[in-house]
Amino acid sequence: MQFIKKVYAHCDLPCGVYDPIQAKVEALSLKAILEKYPNLDSHNQTRAIIIKEQRAELVKQHLMVLWADYFKPEHLEKFPNLHDLFWKAIKQASEVKHHLDVESADILLGQIDEISKIFAETKKV
Repeated sequence: MQFIKKVYAHCDLPCGVYDPIQAKVEALSLKAILEKYPNLDSHNQTRAIIIKEQRAELVKQHLMVLWADYFKPEHLEKFPNLHDLFWKAIKQASEVKHHLDVESADILLGQIDEISKIFAETKKV
């Protein structure tokens, strides 16, 4: 006979599996693509756009999972700007998809850094 042990977690899995670094790695990739883009030939510019689109979607996915599955109501009480911060970062990832300027990626990286600071604060408990 096989027994199933109950596991309790406030998110999909016990904590330790979520981290904003996943979004940051993809956002750094976006910035690198945008920095290299002007010096690429037309074939590689096309490829860079495709990769940029994919990486921006990954940023959005990582942020949405972190937002929806990790953060709890008590985090929102302590950090009342959390929803707005995530919403703006996810929208900024879409902006990076729409543009070719490095500044749009820098803004996104700054937003992810703000989320990371809050995330780190929640891990101190």
